[in-house]
Amino acid sequence: MLLPPTHMALHSPRLLSLTRRAFSSSPSFQGGVSMVQGASRGIGLEFVKQILEYDDKEHVIATCRNPSASTGLIHLKDKFADRLKILSLDLTVETSIEASALSIKETYGRLNLLINASGILSIPEVMHPETTLNKVEKSSLMLAYEVNAVGPILVIKHMWPLLKVGGGHGTGRSAAVVASLSARVASIGDNRLGGWHSYRSSKASLNQLSKTASLEFARRKDPVVCILLHPGTVDTDLSKPFQRNVPPDKLFTKEFSVQKLLSIINNVKIHDNGKFFAWDGQEIPW
Repeated sequence: MLLPPTHMALHSPRLLSLTRRAFSSSPSFQGGVSMVQGASRGIGLEFVKQILEYDDKEHVIATCRNPSASTGLIHLKDKFADRLKILSLDLTVETSIEASALSIKETYGRLNLLINASGILSIPEVMHPETTLNKVEKSSLMLAYEVNAVGPILVIKHMWPLLKVGGGHGTGRSAAVVASLSARVASIGDNRLGGWHSYRSSKASLNQLSKTASLEFARRKDPVVCILLHPGTVDTDLSKPFQRNVPPDKLFTKEFSVQKLLSIINNVKIHDNGKFFAWDGQEIPW
């Protein structure tokens, strides 16, 4: 599929016209249409799996940078061929986000759920959580911000027209839902230990960007609820290097965490727009 020019935003007159025509001609689906961004492994992959297994009418779009390298997604595609669409999406390349939005528009015409599941905490020889201010580096701050905050808000921006059309249609919910994975350490009010400057600040930025988007959705009376979710400490590749001091009862399986998060998503109400929830449904202070 050809990528659209970088200057062509979804609010341009020409693209809006194309979008309206696609919405009117797209096939009708009984169930909801969900997108999981960052679906190649860990929590994102588990979201795809549980959504597909929970409702046999649900369609899922799974996106990640290199789908062919995800054995988990390939396995799910074999099992749910008719209801799973896999797309390549690089959070650091906005044209790939635009291309994904156009592909979803052409196939489904709407979205009812967007889950931003991607996140970066450490990369060997590239970045590590900072234990002291002396270890803060510009490159780590910028990389964390690009992946944890900038990328997800651009995904929300480009999926917004699809979410407005989708609303809660086919889901039993009153509105479309945008759920972005944040972290309790992003809370400024809950920060009592310090450290982890890049991760904390980038996720705090995601919180602020999402909160600001939620206010615009409300002001425009769009049928979209935007929330943030803390999954707890989950046994994934992201947390594995930092699990040593985590009590066994506080280290969750991805199956348990995603089950809890989906329960929050499926029970969300309009008045929850802009809220930050922990895995157990408790609100987290900003």
